[in-house]
Amino acid sequence: MSSYLQQLETTPADQRWPLARQWLDAEPLAFTRELRDYRPVLMLPEVTLVATDRDCREVLLRPDLFTVRLYRPKQGDYWMAQDDTTQHWREKGVMRAVLDLESLPHMRAWVGQETAHRLTAAGDTLDVVNDVTRAVPIAFVQHWFGFADSDANALKRWSYWNQMDAFWNQPFQAPGFATPDQITAERNAANTEMRGYLSQLIQSRAAALQAGEDGSDMVSRLLLLSGSQAIRFDPKAVVLNVGGLLIGAVETTSHGAVNALAFLMADPERLAAACAAARDDDTAAFDGMVFEALRFAPAFGYFFRTAERDATLARGTDYEIVVPAGTTVLALTHSAMFDPAAVAHPERFDPSRALRDTYTFGLGLHECLGRAIGAVMIPEIVRQTLSIADFRAGEIDRAGGPVPESWPWVRNAEGSAS
Repeated sequence: MSSYLQQLETTPADQRWPLARQWLDAEPLAFTRELRDYRPVLMLPEVTLVATDRDCREVLLRPDLFTVRLYRPKQGDYWMAQDDTTQHWREKGVMRAVLDLESLPHMRAWVGQETAHRLTAAGDTLDVVNDVTRAVPIAFVQHWFGFADSDANALKRWSYWNQMDAFWNQPFQAPGFATPDQITAERNAANTEMRGYLSQLIQSRAAALQAGEDGSDMVSRLLLLSGSQAIRFDPKAVVLNVGGLLIGAVETTSHGAVNALAFLMADPERLAAACAAARDDDTAAFDGMVFEALRFAPAFGYFFRTAERDATLARGTDYEIVVPAGTTVLALTHSAMFDPAAVAHPERFDPSRALRDTYTFGLGLHECLGRAIGAVMIPEIVRQTLSIADFRAGEIDRAGGPVPESWPWVRNAEGSAS
């Protein structure tokens, strides 16, 4: 054993997880490399850390054994808070069908135009987070998901507090930007506002449909499906799922785009290659750079699950261990993407890697519903920013929280992002 595990062993038990959490935030690759080598399943009082690709897959591909129980107090009756239920499969299937993935090329073109417009219209200063990486997904939701008459600031607030409460305000976490109760109160207030807006939106869309107006937007398509009674999908399900589209589209897109930009810009040679690829009409090579950047700097370094019964991990190895029922398990997918047993030359920046070989959009039953849209929106935002932006980047500000809150850039007379 070397430094990290030795430090943990000499640290009082109630301080080990806070220390490990600091390492996961500040030096994740070095810490998790040691875990893979010496303690691939590390049991701490609050959580169990799972570091290898093999065991991360076991956790994420066994929803019968490792569940999203911790989602339920945050997401209520929404299907994403369920594992392998009829409602989960039915509503997820419906939402996948109405996402209109045939329009992905048009969606990407729209995102490119919207991003370019916001960059070229900026003055001498630009907040990349609030002016671009959050603003473009919000505009996307308004244009493509049927929220055209909504207030952008309200959409941002509703998405933000739901994300903060569900994914960053769990019992094993220690949010630094607000107390747990404050975060939950903000989410409750946001959802009250959002339900009121969505109820009015659905009523207006239903009236428009009865009047013979076009029903091509996503809300209208869901209402048509619900009204047909061809499948169980009542108005309550419409409200929940339309809200879920908003919540899932904004903050994770912004976080991913900022992380990819920051990683590509951190090395001059990598930045030059990315800028050259960004100007090429063939986007495949550039997209590979973005997703490889997100392997090094993912928006989510782990996914959490709860063991519903005693579970064996690292089976058949010298580290085999039984994780007791009720344990909160963190599948350290950032570590898994650097596991040499699963990834060739993991330390090498290799844009030719397949996106499917990463955990960028999750894995298994709870893989990101909008992964196909995210897979064009994130790289296109980054591509346009590197192609057009003539700014000098400042420091990313997370305001004590888990996501980028602002990133000031100043106009660069030399004419390229730096």
